[in-house]
Amino acid sequence: MSVAPGSRVEVLAPVPEPLLSVVVPSYNSQDYLDRCLDTLVGAGSELEIIVVDDGSTDGTAALAQTYVDRFPGAVVLVSKPNGGHGSAINTGLARARGRYLKVVDSDDWVDEAALAQVLDTLRGFATSGSDVDLVVSNFVYEKVGKRRKVAVRYRNALPRGRVFSWSQTRRFRKRQYLLMHSMIYRTGLLREVGLELPEHTFYVDNLYAFVPLARVRSAYYLDVDLYRYFIGREDQSVHESVMLRRLDQQLRVNWMMLRHLRSTEVEDKRMRDYRLHYVRIICAVSSILLVRSGTRASLAEKDQLWGEIRREDPWLYRRLRWSAIGQLTNLPGPAGRRVSVLAYRVAQRVVGFS
Repeated sequence: MSVAPGSRVEVLAPVPEPLLSVVVPSYNSQDYLDRCLDTLVGAGSELEIIVVDDGSTDGTAALAQTYVDRFPGAVVLVSKPNGGHGSAINTGLARARGRYLKVVDSDDWVDEAALAQVLDTLRGFATSGSDVDLVVSNFVYEKVGKRRKVAVRYRNALPRGRVFSWSQTRRFRKRQYLLMHSMIYRTGLLREVGLELPEHTFYVDNLYAFVPLARVRSAYYLDVDLYRYFIGREDQSVHESVMLRRLDQQLRVNWMMLRHLRSTEVEDKRMRDYRLHYVRIICAVSSILLVRSGTRASLAEKDQLWGEIRREDPWLYRRLRWSAIGQLTNLPGPAGRRVSVLAYRVAQRVVGFS
């Protein structure tokens, strides 16, 4: 490139790497996306917000663009053809510049004071040059019509306020596991494991929480109620009527988790036990949903699920099927199935989900 004599050359300063990239998968979210973004945009230049418009047919992209215009450099809009939740996360991960990455669904939001503490913690890691693979925080069920909000915390299982390895964790409770809402991964880790979630598939948040975890060597539990998990829309993917319509996708994710469990070697015994625990819960959910469906075909599919696990891996079958939760979700006969569903309902109420 030639420069005319006497002319000034403007040297652009390099754009600093954000501490945290927040990916906001958005599909037809015009009625609530602003609530989500309003809790993020005040965090400053250390936070990058990537709104992925997943082929919306309403005003989602236009609404997101107003935030791009108001907060240039802080909010990015990526529009793409519809590919589902996993596809939107893949796109956000590919675009992310932050040292760490979190997914916040467009109908959820974060606590701003807790977010400030998260950024303080990540800043400390960056300054000391001692990044961790995973930061865990708490989440709160924001259930419509529930005055009492239930927070999911991990004080019983994870050391608080210090870096730890998985071997230093304690046993998780029967119904307790890490959800996507509670996890902030090091962005480089997600790329190192080659995370690529399936397209046009619901419930891939389980894969996001499960697959990279096998490579986590260091973690930190920040005991703050960061994520607000909204429950209440009838079209929401976790609404039971919707889950019953999408049983094929629940089972697809279930099988992907089972195969990853079997094909991925993990040295740490506590990590192996936790991954088995997580898959046990997902198999129980699949079983109960198949029972709730109430058709002969769905009951036959439940038998097929367990039969295939037994054929493919008898050792794994025994660990899953004959655990307490495996037995409770596979009680025989109509009366047994009613008891299984009742136990599932009680567990939902305990965590504030229903």
